[in-house]
Amino acid sequence: MNFSKTLIAWYLQNKRDLPWRKTTNPYFIWLSEIILQQTRVAQGKPYYESFITRFPTVYDLANASEEEVLKLWQGLGYYSRARNLHSAAQTIVEKWNGIFPLSYTELLLLKGIGEYTAAAIASFSYNEPIAVVDGNVFRVLSRIFGMDIDISLGSTKKEFQKKAQDLLPVKQAAIFNQAIMEFGALQCVPKNPNCSSCVFNANCYAYLHNKIKDFPVKSKKTKTSNRYFNYLVIRDKKSNFLISKRQDKGIWYNLYEFTLLEFEDNKNIEDVILEIEKKYNPNYLVVKNESEIIHKLSHQHLHIRFFELKYDKVIPEAIPLFEMLKLPMPVVIHNFIASNYL
Repeated sequence: MNFSKTLIAWYLQNKRDLPWRKTTNPYFIWLSEIILQQTRVAQGKPYYESFITRFPTVYDLANASEEEVLKLWQGLGYYSRARNLHSAAQTIVEKWNGIFPLSYTELLLLKGIGEYTAAAIASFSYNEPIAVVDGNVFRVLSRIFGMDIDISLGSTKKEFQKKAQDLLPVKQAAIFNQAIMEFGALQCVPKNPNCSSCVFNANCYAYLHNKIKDFPVKSKKTKTSNRYFNYLVIRDKKSNFLISKRQDKGIWYNLYEFTLLEFEDNKNIEDVILEIEKKYNPNYLVVKNESEIIHKLSHQHLHIRFFELKYDKVIPEAIPLFEMLKLPMPVVIHNFIASNYL
């Protein structure tokens, strides 16, 4: 079996028409790779188009404010990606005069760029022969070649990297890397792949041994924690809103949110109201959602309620709705505002 030849032939017949595949500009490719981390292509594509429209060069991105970058990123989640993107753009402009790093090794020096992203940019932009290894590649290689080693272990990645590197045709690095990721995204999907139509079914270890569901091997399971957020939508006599920047270095760092009461356990709504009235003494209080909104993040489930608190006085720090909407905020808060105040 000539793996790379078969894979590339499949890719040329089946690849999606995506805008970042029509350029070798490392800045555009970098944007697409950062946006597509932990994000489906259908969701990420509009963000990519917005970013290259608003920030057509690395100088434009570097010169923007962090708030502007975060606002454009709003809804994509994993906001550290946007902060790192902005920081790396500033590094490219300030230290390298706006010239994008020209090799895999130099790319690794940028904030937010790991081995996979560096390999993707280097191969797609410069055809540097460095194999990419991501979740799609783990799945494809483990199934086809029967690599039954635990991908949650750091040492395992080296074995997959070596296997991918051995398969990579040196002069066709860009197309091979695109092809193996596309194959994992479209053909060798995590659940219920259509193996009967697969170009590798005559050689695929997992298919021939009826072990598709067993690959890739992954023993470590991420624990999911529950958090209980009670947001206080504080409004003053002018109907302006009190909102503040989140300083906690955990989720949503530097995004804006309403005043937050977080509890370790899930209190009943009557107890939460008593706590709010005791601590904040509003003139008027209304529960905006009696049923919790459950907002799922990668390792956390947030159980969210909103309470509107009104005061018969002017709060100097409060701002009008149109000003609040300019600020970057978690999408769950943005959606709440859109549903209740727009």
